[in-house]
Amino acid sequence: MPIQISIPAKINLWLEILGKRSDGYHELSSLMLPIGVYDHLQLDHRSAGIQLACSHREIPSDHNNLAHKAARLYLARAESGSGVSILLDKGIPVGAGLGGGSADAAAVLLAMNRLFQNRLSLQELSEMAHMLGADVPFFLHQSPALATGIGEKIELLDGVPEFPIVLIKPPITVSTGWVYQRLKLTRGVSRIRISTFLARPWQLRDFLENDLEFVTLHEYPLLNSIKEWLENHGAEGTLMSGSGPTVFGVFADESRAQGVGKLAEIRWKGCWVATTKTQSAPAGVFR
Repeated sequence: MPIQISIPAKINLWLEILGKRSDGYHELSSLMLPIGVYDHLQLDHRSAGIQLACSHREIPSDHNNLAHKAARLYLARAESGSGVSILLDKGIPVGAGLGGGSADAAAVLLAMNRLFQNRLSLQELSEMAHMLGADVPFFLHQSPALATGIGEKIELLDGVPEFPIVLIKPPITVSTGWVYQRLKLTRGVSRIRISTFLARPWQLRDFLENDLEFVTLHEYPLLNSIKEWLENHGAEGTLMSGSGPTVFGVFADESRAQGVGKLAEIRWKGCWVATTKTQSAPAGVFR
């Protein structure tokens, strides 16, 4: 019987880049929150090999797709002689800084483990997730988490509010590698303490910080205009998620966010706009 799973996108409520390691990766500290925007996947057994079909025509359906890589890695680790078919319905915009590719890879690992009667432990899934990408381990849990190291060290958190948010992604693509290449590292140590945040989470302007934002906003001034528009319409704070280009505004209540979201669809025609909220508990579900 096919396995169906929905996997959420994420935002970075903060993203501090602490330094560059000798292996080329960057040490970071980031509060990652799942949000109510989802990709939907359906997986089923097939006799051999991996067959991937995606609703988004610009996304590769071969070995270059991270979901395909995850399936290949799982089959090798589980020593399965059979294969898997994957249908991927994209609801998370591509190249948005919302972790869509990483989410899909984690969803494949979770769904395949259920499809193959839980052959592998969560520890083994976590090891494979780390091999696939820095953000993938977070999506195995789909809960608020402090990510450190290169993103692979996950500390799950309780007590994080569900923030109403409006997200706006203009029709531009930002290369994460390009952003990191132009980043000037001056921080060294984390400024934001999770204990301080949990004690006063709605004092958002003390925590909304993204070290990648300067690079992307300098190249794409439109993102500054979107941030200013959200602030002028009552956002408690605004930030770019990940390496961008999606910008989000946090609002005090859902009704205000809904109203601003409707205005954003008119003002920012040509942009992807979503009104939702962050999730305080596991948001991905098997269906």
